[in-house]
Amino acid sequence: MAVRAGLAVLVVAGAAYAVRRPLLMSAPACLAGRWHGCGDTENGVLFLMFLGLPPAAVLVWALARHRRAADAPAAWRASLAEVGMVHGTAPMVWLTLMPGPGAGAVPGRVSLVPLRDLVTMGPLGIAGNLVILAALGFFAPMRFAALASLPRVLAFGAGCSALVETLQYVLRLDRVSSVDDVLVNAVGAALFGVASRRWWRTAAPVPTEQSHPAPARAD
Repeated sequence: MAVRAGLAVLVVAGAAYAVRRPLLMSAPACLAGRWHGCGDTENGVLFLMFLGLPPAAVLVWALARHRRAADAPAAWRASLAEVGMVHGTAPMVWLTLMPGPGAGAVPGRVSLVPLRDLVTMGPLGIAGNLVILAALGFFAPMRFAALASLPRVLAFGAGCSALVETLQYVLRLDRVSSVDDVLVNAVGAALFGVASRRWWRTAAPVPTEQSHPAPARAD
């Protein structure tokens, strides 16, 4: 698991290097602790996400060490999955809940016709929607045996995405709550779930009467 975690860090580091220029545009505001130009921009949120990778790695190590001291099974897998779910999903959800210029002034808008918005998203929009719940789809079945099947990951992703779209509408964030966003988010969660399938958590076997030898009867 430590090797896989190292590979994951290398992949993320490579991605950060590829997009370093737009991310560094928000670095001065973020490092100065200013909300404007950092927490209210996509580049700023992603910069903070990458900046939080070292503390997240330390937290994974601390949780795994605590679990191993308690003889808990799959200590590294559970710790990596828990931290990865939160660290990889929370910034993405915040991006989708970022208020538009007319937030609070315009009513909520919905688009309930499947595939109508998909043709207007473009490749970048589709790719962005695919990764919104990527960390959740990748790590959740590693942590919870109840989610360790592709249909369940797909349904879980759809449910989480529907909740986010509902919040967009209820909070009047000047965003369109679209059924296509739910579909693409759910597919993204499922695709990344497939990528982690070999590490999915399985339910502990239930002991049966056959698994325990019958006590010998005295003559």
